[in-house]
Amino acid sequence: MNDQTPIKEVDLNKQSWTSPKDKSDRFIPRNVQSNLYQLFMSEENSQGSLYNNLLQSSILGKSPTVNQKLFNYKTENKQNEMNKIINNGLKYSATPTKVEPEKPPRKINKRPYKILDAENLQDDFYLNLLDWSPFNALAVGLENSVLIWSGHTSKVSRLCTLEDPDMVCSVAWSQHNQHLSVGNSMGEVEVWDVTKQKVIRKWNGHQGRIGSLAWNNYLLATGSRDRNILVRDVRSPNESIQKYVGHKQEICGLKWSFDEQLLASGGNDNKLFIWSLKNQGEFTHFSQHQAAVKAIGWSPHQHNIVASGGGTADRCIRFFNTQTLEQVDCIDTGSQVCNLMFSKNSNELVSTHGYSLNQIIVWNYNNMSKVATLTGHTQRVLYLSGSPCGQNIVTGAGDETLRFWNVFPQSASKNDHGITRAETIDLR
Repeated sequence: MNDQTPIKEVDLNKQSWTSPKDKSDRFIPRNVQSNLYQLFMSEENSQGSLYNNLLQSSILGKSPTVNQKLFNYKTENKQNEMNKIINNGLKYSATPTKVEPEKPPRKINKRPYKILDAENLQDDFYLNLLDWSPFNALAVGLENSVLIWSGHTSKVSRLCTLEDPDMVCSVAWSQHNQHLSVGNSMGEVEVWDVTKQKVIRKWNGHQGRIGSLAWNNYLLATGSRDRNILVRDVRSPNESIQKYVGHKQEICGLKWSFDEQLLASGGNDNKLFIWSLKNQGEFTHFSQHQAAVKAIGWSPHQHNIVASGGGTADRCIRFFNTQTLEQVDCIDTGSQVCNLMFSKNSNELVSTHGYSLNQIIVWNYNNMSKVATLTGHTQRVLYLSGSPCGQNIVTGAGDETLRFWNVFPQSASKNDHGITRAETIDLR
C-alpha cells in the first residue's frame, strides 16, 4: 500500500481488544407440542371415544354411534372443557404437531476483520462520504480528495483532488457501471468514469453544499443545504428533469425504493418525504421524528416498507408503510441514529449510532430484537455501506477509521456476475 495515501491498513494483531458487555443475545423460543396432542395422550380410551364422537357430531353433523347416555358419565365441567376445546378450533388438529429442532443463534464476530486508518475523515452528521460499489471498490471522501480502495487488491488510489476551498461532501456509485458521483461544498456535482479516470458530466444548480446523492439507473438525485432535490439524467443535456421542493432545512439523506419509483428524503427539519418519480412531485411525508432524519433504508423484501432514523433528540427507528401511509412500528434505540440498511440476504437490518453509545446494531426485523451489538468506534458512526456480496459492511466514524464487519448470512442466489455471493472475493 502506498504509505503516502491518507488511508492505511491497521495491523489487527497489534490491536488491544476489550470485550464489551454483550447486550445483544437474542432468545429463540422453543417450539412446543400442540395442546391437543398433550390432552389426547393424557386421556383414557373412554375419553378418546367421547372426543371422537363429539368431533364427528360437530364437523359432520352426524349423531353419535354410541348410546347417548355415554355423555352423562362425566361431570358438567368435563363436558364444558371438551366443548371449549372444540370451539377454540383444536378439532382441526387431530394429529400431533411435529416438533422442529431448535436452531442455535447465529454467531456474529464482535471484532472487525479489517481496519483502515482514514486521516481527515470528517465528523459531520450531514455528509455521506462512504460508498461500496457493486464491483468491489470503496470510495471515500477525505476533505478535498476522493480515494478508491480496491477490495480485490487492497490498494488505494486517489481519484481526484478539488481546488481549495472546495470540499467533498458526498460520494455515490452507480449500481450498473463504474461511474462515481461526487457532490461538493460549492453546490456542484461531478460524475466520474473511474476506469477512464475522467469526468463525464458536471452540473451546477444548487445554492449550497450537496450532502446526499442517490442513483436510480441513469438518474441521479442530489440533495442540498439549499433544501431542494434535483433529479438529473446523465444521458440528457438538460440541467435537471425534476425538482422536488418541500423540506424546510438541509437535505441529509436520500434513498430510492427497490422498484425505483419512489425517492425517500430526510432533512434537518425532522421530516421524511416520499417523492413520486412518475407524478414528478410529493407522494406523502411523515412528521413523527423529533430530530434530523439522515438514516433511511427501504426493505428489499417488502417494497412498501421504509425505515428512517432520527437524531439525538429522537433516537428512534420508525417504520412506515407507503401503501397505507401509516407508521407501523417505532423502536427507541437510546442514541442518535446515523444510518440504516436492510440485509439483502436475510430479514435483518443494521443501524449505526452516534451520541452517546457509538454502536453498530444488527436487528431481527421480525420482532426488532437485537442480534448483535458491535463496538470499537470511539466517535459517532456516521458512515455505512454494504459489500456486493451482502454479507459485509464497512463503517466510518469521526475517529478517522474505517472498520469492516461480517454481519449478515450468505446467500446462495446469483449476483450480477453469475457467481454465487458466497464465492465473491473474501476481503479478509
